[in-house]
Amino acid sequence: MTGSSPSLSAEQGRPAVLAFALLRGAVAAGLGVGSIAVLVLALWISSPTSDSSPGGALHAAAGLWLLAHGAELIRADTLSGVPAPVGLVPLLLAVVPVWLVHRAARDALVPEEGRPVPTAAGAFAMVVSGYLLVGAAVAYYGRGGPLSVHPPSLLFPAAPVVAGAAAAGVWTAAGRPVGPPPPWAPVSLHEALARGRFRERAGTVCRTAAAGVAVLLGGGALLVAVALMWHAHPAQESFGRLAGDWAGRVSVFLLALVLVPNAAVWGAAYGLGPGFALGTASTVTPLAFSGRPALPGFPLLAAMPAEGPGTVLNWSAAAVPVAAGATVAWFTVRRAAPPGAAREDAWSPRETALAAALAAVGCGAGTAVLAAAAGGPLGTRALAEFGPVWWLTGAAALAWTALLGVPGALLLRAWRLREPGVSTDEGGEAAGNPQPVPVPVPAPVSVSAHAQAHAQAPVQDLAQAPAHEEALRASHGGDRRWWRWSGRRGGGDAAGAAPRSEPDAASAGATASRPAPAAAASTPVAPPAARPSVPDRDEGFEPYDFLPTDPWNERTARPEGAGPSGNS
Repeated sequence: MTGSSPSLSAEQGRPAVLAFALLRGAVAAGLGVGSIAVLVLALWISSPTSDSSPGGALHAAAGLWLLAHGAELIRADTLSGVPAPVGLVPLLLAVVPVWLVHRAARDALVPEEGRPVPTAAGAFAMVVSGYLLVGAAVAYYGRGGPLSVHPPSLLFPAAPVVAGAAAAGVWTAAGRPVGPPPPWAPVSLHEALARGRFRERAGTVCRTAAAGVAVLLGGGALLVAVALMWHAHPAQESFGRLAGDWAGRVSVFLLALVLVPNAAVWGAAYGLGPGFALGTASTVTPLAFSGRPALPGFPLLAAMPAEGPGTVLNWSAAAVPVAAGATVAWFTVRRAAPPGAAREDAWSPRETALAAALAAVGCGAGTAVLAAAAGGPLGTRALAEFGPVWWLTGAAALAWTALLGVPGALLLRAWRLREPGVSTDEGGEAAGNPQPVPVPVPAPVSVSAHAQAHAQAPVQDLAQAPAHEEALRASHGGDRRWWRWSGRRGGGDAAGAAPRSEPDAASAGATASRPAPAAAASTPVAPPAARPSVPDRDEGFEPYDFLPTDPWNERTARPEGAGPSGNS
């Protein structure tokens, strides 16, 4: 539905375009609510022991959709009768609404035939407004259900999540530009963003930070998978206690599936050191599992380590941040000193260390945001705190990646540039300091001796042309080129020489046998410099098999050497 749009002419003006962007935001929100409602209704219909009405299922779907945006829900049906907050957001469930609003904002700025394109600010405002209008209606509908929304949580963090996704869509539609900064920014920032080298450094830092966060999440997911296999029997028992029929088991499985990213963040926090909280009175770290945990019956929570001090197996979780630090170092040096780059083209140690440090800061910030999103309350009293502490997790990620990434990047850079001078390229030759190739210097040749040699050589014998060419090439430093003549009168060389017709064998022999002046015969003359080749003018053209040895300007300056045979 969001991929196709009605055609609007340019005469319909800006209000129609903005209304269409508003409709895009509303449709994106409706698709998110509808997808979750269809899933909840399917599970409700298939459950044989369901004692709620279709309205209750729809209220639960509305609450889950709002929870996916980060809103806090209030669960009224509790054993104690006191409403309990639910703020643990399933991160995989949050991907659907975030992707929909991002896509709506991006497609609103895609030019289509027959429809004008709104401004970036107008598209952003209209898409966000349409989405939030539907969100307000859903929150109003779900206020009397088993999972009602806490109103302040709609302003934060639900609204910023929607605005951020829409802003990312607008930025994507614009080609993901970097800059220009706002007008109130310092002039130095404007100048820095205008330089291509600064953009390259900034891109390297962002990619390196993203790679570090990805390694932390992957390592945390690996820790969770290993712990589940280690505690497979308790996890299976917990799964069986929560659901008796197949519809309930599917519900539990889907709930565990959407919580897998949360478990990966918890595993990353465990490997980093701060760990996570299982209620207000218990903390799980690699060093110890202390306190009185408030463990609800859930398969993912059955994979917790045993209570008490940690063992060597628990301490081995430190391999996750070590891998993240090595990743930061590797991705930094990939740009700082790539293989085959010259030493002068590589980044300096200061630039390399600064890029790795900034990437560590970005990795710590990203990990802190994910830790804040992966945790939250599951109830009151002991269940008021659940999950990692975001600022401790972010600080630990910054410390690990900075302490390992910066020295690692410097060491890897020094290893790649270990050869003196410049680094070697893929062909094994020096990349920035090629060795000079010795060029043979021809010996001076007298004009009379060269003329006699040409007079004695038979011009008609074309079979000796290759050998004669090789001799001339060797005598003139290997850079001998043939002059080409078209055979038509009026054609001259590039230097403006007098036109000459193609000589026959007799005229060539007469010219070669003419004695040279005494001054020219006694003075050694260097071979003429190589001249640029002249393109072919006739298809039946054949080049000379020899060249005169004396420069053409000296021959044309003397009356006896003004032509091929002295007379035209």
